[in-house]
Amino acid sequence: MTTTDPAPPVDEHDQESLGGALRRTLARSGGATGILVAATPAVAFVVADAVAGLTWAFVALAVAAPAAAGLRLARRESVRGVLVGLALAGVCAVAAAVSGEARAFFLLPTLLPAVLGVVFLGSVLVRRPVAGTLFNRLVGGPDDWRSHPALLRVYTLATLAGVAFHAVNLALRGVAYLDDQPAVLAALGVAAAPAFAVLAAVTLVAARRAVTAAPSPA
Repeated sequence: MTTTDPAPPVDEHDQESLGGALRRTLARSGGATGILVAATPAVAFVVADAVAGLTWAFVALAVAAPAAAGLRLARRESVRGVLVGLALAGVCAVAAAVSGEARAFFLLPTLLPAVLGVVFLGSVLVRRPVAGTLFNRLVGGPDDWRSHPALLRVYTLATLAGVAFHAVNLALRGVAYLDDQPAVLAALGVAAAPAFAVLAAVTLVAARRAVTAAPSPA
């Protein structure tokens, strides 16, 4: 599970660059190394299950989860994010233990996109798109961004793109879960972070341009 930390300093010359925004967005998720480290417990669980069975998968998880947490803390990642990651690994392990199936380890991550999709869609329906809450401070937008048509439009479209992202993620995870493919579920978990980072980067660039171009309401 990845977390969001304070944004790194913004280079004025790189502020409107999609590549620069993507690099900063990935950096806030811990970068490529951070994403892989966060995924280590799930990967260790899947590999151990494939090689030696479910019992050894729990042993591998018990070793990998604290080790990954320690490494993330050493890399100065968010303490809250690390604790959430440990708690999530524990809940997933309980689900797998109760069901006796390795795929149940991914039950909660499989259902999570459905919850997020509903939240994102609901925020659009009440004209408080989630993207505005997540990104407006980062782009330096006004506090009353909902009163700025261009900025509201950017955040609304970005939130709807998030709905589509979560719907695709849910569909892919659902198929892999029903087909009992823990390795595919683990891979989808790793891929979700950089995929969402691309969406976030596009949103940041578009919102910054809207802030610069759109006049304030009278």
